[in-house]
Amino acid sequence: MSLADIVYLPETPAHDPEIDVINEEAFGPGRFARAAYKIREGGPHERALSFVAMDGNAVVASVRMTHIFAGKGSAVMLGPLAVRPTHKNVGIGRRLVAMALEAAAKAHVPAVILVGDEPYYGPLGFTRIPRGQIAMPRPVDYDRVLAHEIKRGAVAKLTGMVHHADAVPTDELA
Repeated sequence: MSLADIVYLPETPAHDPEIDVINEEAFGPGRFARAAYKIREGGPHERALSFVAMDGNAVVASVRMTHIFAGKGSAVMLGPLAVRPTHKNVGIGRRLVAMALEAAAKAHVPAVILVGDEPYYGPLGFTRIPRGQIAMPRPVDYDRVLAHEIKRGAVAKLTGMVHHADAVPTDELA
C-alpha cells in the first residue's frame, strides 16, 4: 500500500456496508454501549460532512459527523473515525479528520466535538471541554471529551446534556 494509492471521497450510501465492517473491526460489539453511539442513535449522520478513504475499490477508513445540540449550542460530533488495521499509522485518519473539519467550517458549523484521545486529536486542533460543562447520556471519561471551535464562543454555548440534533427535547430549545 502506498499513500499515493489512497483516494479520499465524500461518503455515499454505497459505502455503508464496508464502513460497518471497519467500525466492527475497530470498536467491536461494545461500541453500541458507548455514550457517543447513544447520541448517534437519535438520527442520521451528516453525509455531506462525512468521508471515506479508498484503496482501489475498497473502503479502508471513514469518518462521520453528526449534528448535535447541548443547551443553547450546536455543533457536530466527529466519529466514529476508523481505519482498517492494514492501513493504520500512515496518516489516513488525520487526513480524514482534516477534511471533516474543513467541510464543517465551510458549512458554517460552529464547533466540532468528539470523545477521543487528546494526544491524537490535540495536534489537530481539539482541546478538552471543561468538566461539568456538558453531559453524555451514558458513562464517559470526560477527560476525553474534546472540542474544536470554529466560531468564537461556540463551545461555551454547549452546556448540559448532548443530544442528536433530531432528538433534542423541545423544552431544551426554549
